[in-house]
Amino acid sequence: MKNIAVFASGSGSNFAAILEAIKDGKLEANVMLLVCDQPNAYAITRAEEAGIPTFVFRAKDYSSKEDYEQEISAHLKLNQVDLVVLAGYMRLIGSTLLTDFEGRIINIHPSMLPAFPGKDAIGQALASRVKVSGVTVHYVDAGMDTGPIIAQQAVTVEEDETKESLQKKIHEVEHILYPAVISQLLKVEGRAESEKTSIN
Repeated sequence: MKNIAVFASGSGSNFAAILEAIKDGKLEANVMLLVCDQPNAYAITRAEEAGIPTFVFRAKDYSSKEDYEQEISAHLKLNQVDLVVLAGYMRLIGSTLLTDFEGRIINIHPSMLPAFPGKDAIGQALASRVKVSGVTVHYVDAGMDTGPIIAQQAVTVEEDETKESLQKKIHEVEHILYPAVISQLLKVEGRAESEKTSIN
């Protein structure tokens, strides 16, 4: 079974959805670690209740992004993490993690990228009066929500849509889509490794 680490900065609702999918047998993975940059985030409580180890840090306690990413990377390697899953992690990933886990970091974003990257994508969508928004799962690169897209699912924006109602609809999609995509990626990686082993 593959090992994943989840990065979060807030309540961790997608983290909870991943744990639920594992419990229900829809996702075969071991969550080895929660990485969180906000010591008061509710995601930490979720991890503790599920018995999952945490690495909690404050960026301001380090002299540079490289310094704290080196420490994160060490924890990930120690836990033999195969896939890094960003779930509401509000920091751009730097060159240290991008190098150490190249092609193995994914993110979920509440819009149909490339539309509305960055913060407050739901607010951006409402301000632009679009009729359709949605959810994107993508690989992470050095840019802001610019990595290759893995999967997307559209969400209709009604005439009387509020930020709260659209957020609820998007969360409902995220909580199904993200575990499904993670499962697919881990299966593909597992098959590739099996083929490699049989060739050798």
